[in-house]
Amino acid sequence: MSMKKYLAMITGSLLVSSSAMAVSDNTITFQGEVSDETCSVVINGNQAKPVVLLPTVSTKELSEQGKTAGPITFDIGLSGCTGSKDKTTKISTVFVGNQVTSNGNLGNTGSAKNVEVQLLDTSGEPINLTGGFTGDGDLQLEPNASEASATYTAR
Repeated sequence: MSMKKYLAMITGSLLVSSSAMAVSDNTITFQGEVSDETCSVVINGNQAKPVVLLPTVSTKELSEQGKTAGPITFDIGLSGCTGSKDKTTKISTVFVGNQVTSNGNLGNTGSAKNVEVQLLDTSGEPINLTGGFTGDGDLQLEPNASEASATYTAR
């Protein structure tokens, strides 16, 4: 065989083996949404992966069932909204928990036992999450305004 044929066979083998090595279990997922919503949502000023940091509390503060401790407020803010030009636009907040207790609180995923996180609405009343929670216009966008906020509490 001539050198050209050997080169062609070697090149062809390399191309076949390189394409075989490029095969993997990668999956590309495209996810998106088309919406007429025009607001950006932030929690305590943070839009990406917001965290509400609860204070450290003593076991003495939680010595009896039903006791609460360490209330901390957090703000839900909207910006870039398009509301009505002549009347207040009411916007309702929705809370849904992954591990909701029978008391309607957020269940603990750590090692502590009998510990729950209770959320309070803008009026300071406990939120029962057993069926989800939708605030009744708890965020209000004033006429011609583009921002609104509401303060909740976790304890």
